[in-house]
Amino acid sequence: MNRKYHWALLLPLALLLAFVPKLKKVTVAKNVSLSIPQNFEVMPDDGIAREYPAARKPLGVFTSPDGQIDISVNQRPSTFPAEDLTILLPFYKASIQRMFTEVQFLREEKQTINGRDFLVYEFVSTVRDERRTRNMAPVRKYTLIQYAFLKDQMVIFSFNAPAQLQKEWQETARAVMASAHVK
Repeated sequence: MNRKYHWALLLPLALLLAFVPKLKKVTVAKNVSLSIPQNFEVMPDDGIAREYPAARKPLGVFTSPDGQIDISVNQRPSTFPAEDLTILLPFYKASIQRMFTEVQFLREEKQTINGRDFLVYEFVSTVRDERRTRNMAPVRKYTLIQYAFLKDQMVIFSFNAPAQLQKEWQETARAVMASAHVK
């Protein structure tokens, strides 16, 4: 192949990789780890309580310096065996759709990451305030979420950013999620 064509193919990839921040590996639990951007920090407990209100605290939540982007890892009981992953794909999609006013899926698939099968959903969601007493602007988010099953537990990795930052953070989100390890 002509050298000129090599550069035409490699230059866009090099430029794209130049904008993905350096990642650092973090261990979230005994059997769960992933890599996050180096400048992300552990979200304080009061921030977790505000952003992720639930009976069970996430295994870990990391946030960007400006607080706009979050990476969370959760674990909860599951009655589904890992062999049923393909069957679960449409059920989890429906569950995601029920949480938001509108969802535009960019990707929904079963994917093997570091030797473990995951359900992977990448989407942009919109939540509209449909109460008549207030007229708040819709909230749009870019999310990349993936589910893995470990014995009787489900491990959930999630990357969330404002939709207007999707182009800037999409490759980083994919790199973070590709680094997920569940042993």
